[in-house]
Amino acid sequence: MRPWVTEPGDTEWGWLFNRERRDDSAAIGDYSTHMALEVGLVGLPNAGKSTLFNALTQAGATAAPYPFTTVDPNVGVVPVPEARLQLVGDRTGQARRVLPTLEAVDIAGLVKGAHRGEGLGNQFLARIREVDVIAQVVRCFADPDVAHPVGKVDPAEDISTVDRELCAKDLESVSSRLERELPIAKSGDARAREHVKTLEALAEALSGGRGARTVPRAGVDDVRDELFLLTEKPTLIVANVSESALPDGGEEVMPVQGILEQRGDSRPLVVVAAQIESELAELDPEEAEMFRDELGLATGTLDRIVRAAFDALDLVVFFTSDGPEARAWTTPRGTPIAEAVAQIHTDFQQGFIRAEVLAYTDLEEFESIAEAKHAGRVRTVGREYPVVDGDLVHVMV
Repeated sequence: MRPWVTEPGDTEWGWLFNRERRDDSAAIGDYSTHMALEVGLVGLPNAGKSTLFNALTQAGATAAPYPFTTVDPNVGVVPVPEARLQLVGDRTGQARRVLPTLEAVDIAGLVKGAHRGEGLGNQFLARIREVDVIAQVVRCFADPDVAHPVGKVDPAEDISTVDRELCAKDLESVSSRLERELPIAKSGDARAREHVKTLEALAEALSGGRGARTVPRAGVDDVRDELFLLTEKPTLIVANVSESALPDGGEEVMPVQGILEQRGDSRPLVVVAAQIESELAELDPEEAEMFRDELGLATGTLDRIVRAAFDALDLVVFFTSDGPEARAWTTPRGTPIAEAVAQIHTDFQQGFIRAEVLAYTDLEEFESIAEAKHAGRVRTVGREYPVVDGDLVHVMV
């Protein structure tokens, strides 16, 4: 597709300039999507990863009551729920809405010894490096028809098992790098000495089962940025409970809450009943919403997982209007606007002149962009302006 042109000083609200742009969108009714976020579902075998995957994506992945049903990772792409985009399109006159997406990856179950290649460990650990967010699925429900790999349901121990395996794999990477840095540091190299300090702190934490995220960063030149550590990735804990424990997990989720509190672990906790959500995903939306109301669930699993993933990554959503379409984009909180729009086209960052910004709350108040401008609510900002959640952005390049 070729975007239409907006020159500096034009009054229309939209994008932008006459160059080819990659269009990786796919149509979903009146909406389409573009890639934004990849979430990897991890956990022990039979924790409910594939069932949760089906609930999120309606992809029909095999979910069976025995270990290693998932050998090759299942991948499904779903639109990220963003109700505000409807109003953005209405106010700016765009008929087509383009949503960011969540790519869910159902990764083979991890077992004790995975870092040494036990089970499907090597495949598991290789795939997890590629995702943006780890969703660690923890089994909290008891079911004699669904085998547990160690013979009993123990959510706290399951969390510890996964954490230990990830720490052990990271420790291998840290130890290997430390061996290379030590001789250089002993020769008097200042940068290597700083690297050694960080690596030794990481090794101590990982040896004790604490993730790399618990070790304070050394600054912009932190050696861990070259290691792609698994325990550095944003992570959320997904407690998979039975229907009777809904909506808050009740006693089933207490062991999970206990171990997180004991460790001072700030990873977000999401409570789901994956089997129920998988069944609800097969119903029409109105019927599913009625059953969720009966269960006391305000939102569906996808909404809760997305919200937790966004929180873990500290993402915000901003909007644009482009010819016939209104789009929602994601960016880390506080990103300068010239950097945030580079995801649309890399030339936008270099050619950035200025932007006009309208807050979503102001968009709700006025019937049109023209009215908002007349009321003085549209602001002109420079390239260092930090994008705020809900901003509607008009860039001039």
